[in-house]
Amino acid sequence: MQKLVDPTSAYLDAHAAVAANPDAVTRNMLKLMEQSGAIMGQLIEKGVATRPAIPPNGKEATEAAKVWAEVGQHWMSDPRKLAEMQAQLAKGYLQLWQHTTQKMLGQSAPDVAKPEASDNRFKDPEWQSNPYFDFWKQAYLLTSQWATSTLDQTQGLDERTRIYAEFALKQMLSALSPSNYPGTNPEVVRATRESNGANLVAGMDNFARDLAQSGATLKISQTDTSAFEVGRNVATTPGKVVFQNDLLQLIQYTPTTEKVYATPFVIVPPWINKFYILDLTPEKSFIKYVVDQGFTVFVVSWVNPDARLGNKTFEDYMTEGLMVAADVAKRECKSKKVNILGYCIGGTLLATTMGVLAAKGEEGFSSATFLVAQKDFTKAGDLKLFIDENSLQSIAKLMEEKGYLDGARMATVFNMLRSKDLIWPYVVNNYMLGKKPPAFDLLYWNQDSTRLPAANHNFYLREFYHENKLALGKLVIGGVRVELGKVKTPVFELATREDHISPPKSVYTGAKMFGGPVEFVLAGSGHIAGVVSPPGKTKYPYWTNSRPLSHPDCVTLDAWLAGAEEVKGSWWPHWIEWLAQYSGAQVKARQPGERLGVLEDAPGSYVKTKA
Repeated sequence: MQKLVDPTSAYLDAHAAVAANPDAVTRNMLKLMEQSGAIMGQLIEKGVATRPAIPPNGKEATEAAKVWAEVGQHWMSDPRKLAEMQAQLAKGYLQLWQHTTQKMLGQSAPDVAKPEASDNRFKDPEWQSNPYFDFWKQAYLLTSQWATSTLDQTQGLDERTRIYAEFALKQMLSALSPSNYPGTNPEVVRATRESNGANLVAGMDNFARDLAQSGATLKISQTDTSAFEVGRNVATTPGKVVFQNDLLQLIQYTPTTEKVYATPFVIVPPWINKFYILDLTPEKSFIKYVVDQGFTVFVVSWVNPDARLGNKTFEDYMTEGLMVAADVAKRECKSKKVNILGYCIGGTLLATTMGVLAAKGEEGFSSATFLVAQKDFTKAGDLKLFIDENSLQSIAKLMEEKGYLDGARMATVFNMLRSKDLIWPYVVNNYMLGKKPPAFDLLYWNQDSTRLPAANHNFYLREFYHENKLALGKLVIGGVRVELGKVKTPVFELATREDHISPPKSVYTGAKMFGGPVEFVLAGSGHIAGVVSPPGKTKYPYWTNSRPLSHPDCVTLDAWLAGAEEVKGSWWPHWIEWLAQYSGAQVKARQPGERLGVLEDAPGSYVKTKA
């Protein structure tokens, strides 16, 4: 008869060669206790001095509890179906126990539940080889898959309740992963034993450091920020600042070709983060790529606003921001029109501006490109969960104190949307393993947050997200009602397939609102990686469809995709071909500031202001 092997003892025996040092363990535990006391003092002080984060806050927890109570009521109304689901879970647990018993006996056994290939939480070999960790992994996966399936089968939920329930479940399951706890993560257990607990001491130091640099919300370090500097190894494409006002600096980039297209090209990025996501490194730089294709490129670098700009409105960002930038580019290049691009919320601003101009009978742009930009917010994704009436009032009240929303709060919201990837891995790496996060340019940009002026942000959240006035034709800007159907300018619209901020179905619906020709392209990946997808570097394809969006076979995104062609590689060259049609003849390359003068070198000073 085979002897049953205790998995915990087997694990310790396998690491018997790594002898713990009792003195070192004692010293580290004493340090840990001392650090904990100091950090508790900081937490108490911060708790008195600051408001809780919005979101998340207690209201969100209460809301989640109500939603789950509603889900539970639906299942209680169908006892037979509930019993079937419970029996299914119990059967899974029985199979798991049998699997674990076989592994404890040294036998091989088929997995009851497997992680997805892209799930990096369970890459350590001991999640598979050690029965103890294998049990926790599979118990978690089994329960997660069952809970997700149960919610999918819940009938009778309205759309908002279902979305909120899915979001709450995703947050809970991300938090409960055994990879997040020292005693059930093999890498943490191994590091603790091998270092006599020094990893936990280092982790507490990392936590204290993050806490010290945080405001009302804990700012978890995602990368080694000391490895990067704006203008030195990110945002390095050569150029000059040729104009500035209270809201923006306008950068004109140095040409790399002898000839350029006559029509200048203006990029309007979002103001909720900094423009250099489009200029990270030369190999990844969208801006450099466009310059190298023979275009005169201008980029808006939005100011990082303080209390003095708290009253700047959405209309101000249109008239003193986008429209001024386009006008400066036209004057600098002696051009009647510009091609223009809006990224994310910059695209929402661009669409609104085009609607205002169209209502006045004007058409100021030769073409317009939209990158993952929403116009119809009906299906605006998980962000919409935080924008009900109570949340809007809370955020408005919070911004009254300083005149702006702290950028860290928005960063927290975006991180929550992908907590499995953007929160918990860094909790484990930084605080349990005691390591510094690796240097990564994208995450450096992600942590380089900006403040949001109160008047503009309140208007955007309420008028667009909450009331969806642009899509409904009810949005009024400067006394003009905005109707996108009147816009006849040629449009290139990019959505990305896995976008959780601007979902592709939302972007597609907005694209169909324009009254002129629209070239719609769907790219692989998400809100950032799907856009920053340079030729030769990307692993994601894109999809095109020759039919116009008004075609009967293109009523929905799914219908459009069914008739679309998949193309391997970056969408950038395809877009360049499209853009060239609206860019005029070739002319001698222009140096930055030839007509209006130069203020300073790119990337300018506005982008270097920290939040």
